[in-house]
Amino acid sequence: MARAFVFPGQGSQALGMGKDLADAFPAARLVFEEVNETLKQNLSKVMFEGPDDQLRLTANAQPALMAVSIAIIRVLQEEGNVSVPDLADFVAGHSLGEYAALAAAGALSLSDTARLLKLRGTTMQIAVPVGEGAMAALMGPTVEETEEMAAAAVSAGDAGEVCDLANDNAPGQVVVSGSMATVERAVEIAGERGVKRCIMLPVSAPFHCSLMQPAADAMADALASTIITPPSVPLIANVTADEVRVPEKIRNNLVAQVTGRVRWRESMMALKEKGVDTLIEAGSGKVLSGLARRIDREFSAVSVQGPEDIENFLASL
Repeated sequence: MARAFVFPGQGSQALGMGKDLADAFPAARLVFEEVNETLKQNLSKVMFEGPDDQLRLTANAQPALMAVSIAIIRVLQEEGNVSVPDLADFVAGHSLGEYAALAAAGALSLSDTARLLKLRGTTMQIAVPVGEGAMAALMGPTVEETEEMAAAAVSAGDAGEVCDLANDNAPGQVVVSGSMATVERAVEIAGERGVKRCIMLPVSAPFHCSLMQPAADAMADALASTIITPPSVPLIANVTADEVRVPEKIRNNLVAQVTGRVRWRESMMALKEKGVDTLIEAGSGKVLSGLARRIDREFSAVSVQGPEDIENFLASL
């Protein structure tokens, strides 16, 4: 059977993340130093010490989460004297995690990845004025049922309002995104249709919906001049839930990803169909490991976050 590295997205950040890696491994320190230098910002200090509200800012959280993931990969490579293809057959990342996946597989340089994520976070934040957009998690309904409820919410609203299905995370866990009033209306409709639990998410912008088009345009411009090489192992892309190695397709997918749906459930099932039975979550938190068990209980999921995790994982090879 096969393994895949998976990389977490926004929401997995936690104050202090990466500090134990930096304390223990020179390879991790080099990653954080390069990201700091690239961004002309002491991002690692924000990661290690806070303040927490600064770490939660989209423009900081996105490159910070990537930096922790790549630090883990670099340490695994150095301590185990191995390459990513020695450790995994595929890579995938949830939303911004897709950039970490590409950097881990050598398709993007670390400095380019940091710059792109800083821009991505900044432009996503300013695409919609604070308070005008929203996201909500719906627990229970299918993708098709959620699409119907989102469409009903849009039909009942004013022209120009948006409610898109943003994340298909796992069976019974979907997220809608769009205009504040329309998302709130979708939550009301869901309740009327028997959905037991709906949660308005504490996010600063409505990610992965058509309101993010200004950010997609900015990323298209930035990616047009970014060198992308074929990854050392195939990427399972968010927007297609299929493998990709061709640089131009990767570039197009990254642009589409800003407004497009994160097809995480489908991506994980695609990995299973390709023979993957073990997911290695490289980065802060265990969100993706938890989703893996909800998607298919046959998955084995391993979270690699700190020095002990790295030691245990390398010992298991």
